[in-house]
Amino acid sequence: METFRFQPGETPILLSIPHVGTAIPPDAAAGMTEAALATPDTDWHLDRLYHFAPALGIGFLKATCSRYVIDLNRDPAGAALYAGADNTELCPLSTFDHQPLYRPGHEPDVAEVQRRIDTYWRPYHETLQRELQALRDRFGVAVLFDAHSIRSEVPRFFQGTLTDFNLGTADGATAAPKLVGRLMNVLAATGTYSSVLNGRFKGGYITRAYGKPDEGIHAVQLELSQRTYMDEAPPFRYRDDLAGDVRPLIERLLGAIAEWARERTRAARVAV
Repeated sequence: METFRFQPGETPILLSIPHVGTAIPPDAAAGMTEAALATPDTDWHLDRLYHFAPALGIGFLKATCSRYVIDLNRDPAGAALYAGADNTELCPLSTFDHQPLYRPGHEPDVAEVQRRIDTYWRPYHETLQRELQALRDRFGVAVLFDAHSIRSEVPRFFQGTLTDFNLGTADGATAAPKLVGRLMNVLAATGTYSSVLNGRFKGGYITRAYGKPDEGIHAVQLELSQRTYMDEAPPFRYRDDLAGDVRPLIERLLGAIAEWARERTRAARVAV
């Protein structure tokens, strides 16, 4: 079973979409509930929203399996993403609305969790790490853009309505301040969408693990409110009218990254 899709690009930018998959292999599905098989917590349609990226020379890596099988944005050792908060597990046991994902007695045991790490988690991350290093070696700099989306209201994780654009850099640890400043300037220039830096979503495991500015690899996470481009209720319909408005702003974000990366590449060549 194909677990992810990867297409290399021609720029220093790599787009990662780890939660867009909906596939659940039969061995996992056999023990799951109806709520799980509906995969409501998918980052719906993000590959469609970002379909312009390859034409800009941006490489992409996207999961095909559901986050309910294993969460590619979690620590394989099981460490909590946000200390003291209500976190979902590496192999989640409940939906965002606290509905059980498994019928009683069918939850994955330690051996099954390790099998899923080896089968699904590790190949995705090996590809991610290898490509980022290759981009850094080729261009002198690499930028990982980790794309996510979530319902605008999820009481389990935050109160009220979520900001539209939630940019995360682990409180400044995963990307150069000047790069992040440019991205926030792009977001601030819009009068339509709200934005915040390192608010409720500061970047998950992927951003924190691979963002190493001192080594020339920068990482940012965008958690996008789903109300900006789709219907948040089943059947989770993609909205061309909404997406048509928000996509240009996402393109400007990636364009700002590309320009910053070009400047860094030129500076590195001059220094040599």
